[in-house]
Amino acid sequence: MKTPPADHLPDDIVALKQQLLAQSQLLQSQQNQLEKKEQLIHHHQVLLNKKQSRIQFLEEQIILFKQRQFGKSSEKSDQQAELFDEVEHENDASAPEIAESIDAEVSTAESASDAVSSAPKKASGRKPLPAVLPRVRIEHDLAEVDKRCECGCVKTCIGEDTSEQLDIIPAVVQVLVHARKKYACKACENGVHIAELPKQPLPKSNASPGLLAHIAVAKYQDGLPLYRMETIFKRMGIHLPRNTLANWMIKSSECLQPLYNLLNDQLLDSDYIHMDETRVQVLKEPDKTAESLSYMWVRKTGDREHPIILFDYASRRRTDVAASLLGDYQGYLQTDDYAGYHRIGQQQGIVALACMAHARRKFIEAQKVSPSLKGKVSKADMAITMIKGLYAIEASIKDQAAEQKYQTRQEKSQPQLNKLRAWLDKALQQTLPKGKTGEALAYLDKNWDKLTVYISDGRLNIDNNPVENAIRPFAIGRKNWLFSDSQRGAKASAMLYSIIETAKANGLEPYAYLRTVLTRLPHCETVEDIEKLLPENIELAVI
Repeated sequence: MKTPPADHLPDDIVALKQQLLAQSQLLQSQQNQLEKKEQLIHHHQVLLNKKQSRIQFLEEQIILFKQRQFGKSSEKSDQQAELFDEVEHENDASAPEIAESIDAEVSTAESASDAVSSAPKKASGRKPLPAVLPRVRIEHDLAEVDKRCECGCVKTCIGEDTSEQLDIIPAVVQVLVHARKKYACKACENGVHIAELPKQPLPKSNASPGLLAHIAVAKYQDGLPLYRMETIFKRMGIHLPRNTLANWMIKSSECLQPLYNLLNDQLLDSDYIHMDETRVQVLKEPDKTAESLSYMWVRKTGDREHPIILFDYASRRRTDVAASLLGDYQGYLQTDDYAGYHRIGQQQGIVALACMAHARRKFIEAQKVSPSLKGKVSKADMAITMIKGLYAIEASIKDQAAEQKYQTRQEKSQPQLNKLRAWLDKALQQTLPKGKTGEALAYLDKNWDKLTVYISDGRLNIDNNPVENAIRPFAIGRKNWLFSDSQRGAKASAMLYSIIETAKANGLEPYAYLRTVLTRLPHCETVEDIEKLLPENIELAVI
């Protein structure tokens, strides 16, 4: 409906009002239609943004999947050496200043680290065989005819040349025959006295402490499944079904419970604990399918002279599990960002620390999925290099005393953290929260306080790697034995991993330690007796 020219408007006021009303209704109708179309456009724009974010997320997941399947597993970046040759592509005016400062500090810290760790290089060639190994002398002499010289005289031996060859004698299985002498008095005939059998870890079993220790170390240290051990014993002519071996491990772990309890008390008495968890599959669990996952929780002392590493099985990954393992603990607690630790970290007496390695890992993922920027540097590159500077400082002070570490961190790490924080605040404003870079920035921002606690005490670690390294033998073993059959089996695995990994952390040979413990533990009657079996106190039996 077109608006009529002014000279065509009616002179009658009533007709003019009717015409204006019609025009007004038409305009209102068009306005309503326009608003509906704008709402529809906005709705479609929201859907489009969601789909674009979803597409970006899936593309990033595909790239990460390909990297994990076919790429390098190292977190090192080939670009880090020359990250700051150009201004960051978002035109951050502060980037060059931060870049030059960080680059200089990284170079200084790495130079200091190289100076501390450098040592005269040993001559190349084959390393000598360990002096502790027994030597078997095999002499090689000339034949008698070759000892006579052409002149008719007998040659004199003037020395010898020696070379060494490494040899091995396969495991020797033997039977220990316990002969218990019996005595009786022929005069009064008042009964027979027989010598007592030494107490055994498994009283009704024919397995010696040495055999039990061998099986435990083979499975939990060397990752050898019980079915393979069954085959190995069968080759030796010994029938040991895997269910027998499994039962021996469960009962051995129950025997070790008093030692574990003492280690647990000492761990909770310390003032710095690393904590993490990893998955484990248990086939027979109440109210759970065989395919469902359970968890192995791992705790490690932080700065204790004699480290303690404890594994604990739980069917769930929940806050109450972590809380029960920590009890009334007070002190520093370093974990990853799993939500189950958040409430614990807020409890009075606990100071929560986060893991800088996790923060760095998120930027590495972002770096892998970032589009190629020729001659430019991404935010992920920037963050990785600044965090690398913090790690370079840590490498340079790793052998220093706690007080020296504290001083160095205040002088070098604190200024670098201040620069990282300033850069982070600006980067958050310039980056959409969606995508790997946005997620990495948000993670760093959310955990900032917990990530920077470490500079307040020289005893603390920049990341949670100590406990993650302690989990590695379990993860390697899991690839071989795959699952635990029952909850008792999972608990036994946790117990034996605890004893073996604690022994290794204290520089003890696992088999020798476990054999000694299993031999002496049945004779312990007091806490003081058990304390003598702690890694820092034990005198290993000569094997």
